[in-house]
Amino acid sequence: MDTPDLDSAYALQTPEDNLRLYAAWAETYDSGFADSHHYVLPLRVAEAYVQAGGQAPVIDLGAGTGLCGAALRVLGIAPVEATDLSQQMLDVAARKDIYARLFTGNLLDRLPVEDGAYAGAVSSGTFTHGHVGAQALDEVLRVVRPGGIVALSVNAEHWQAQGFAARFAALGDRIADLATRDLPIYGPGATGPHAGDLSRVVTFTRR
Repeated sequence: MDTPDLDSAYALQTPEDNLRLYAAWAETYDSGFADSHHYVLPLRVAEAYVQAGGQAPVIDLGAGTGLCGAALRVLGIAPVEATDLSQQMLDVAARKDIYARLFTGNLLDRLPVEDGAYAGAVSSGTFTHGHVGAQALDEVLRVVRPGGIVALSVNAEHWQAQGFAARFAALGDRIADLATRDLPIYGPGATGPHAGDLSRVVTFTRR
């Protein structure tokens, strides 16, 4: 495939596309993308989790190379477990010694964990077109115990078009304390056509 980049990520359509891209991108993701684009979204999601009262143990959904997990650790949240569709991305995360456990998993299927296994969940950059859609919210709720906090990001452009607004409305009394904030995905030093992109950071309590 061509050299992995941000446009490749925005063009993803299927889980197979996802696997191919991140297998090729894993080893250079942090230096070639996160650092060079001033990718601050994982930190913003971690901060939102803590501000909402999130506690450990927490599951990082679509953990990638561990950027959100690293931010959680700095903020004093541990232990954290990680799951991602890409084993190659998890291999990079494992070398950082952030997570208590790492395992491959698909949020569109059933993750290999018990109901209510975690006090909370975070997800940064996973709920978007070509990655994971709104239908995966049921699995998020399954693995978080009642009273647990969830903080996740949804690409702001896809909030309506990909059904996230409707799905959150349909969750009704299964969640409480729903709050959303549109925040920059990239820091002030970012350049290029996506430098001003926003993500909707969502927090809620699982009832």
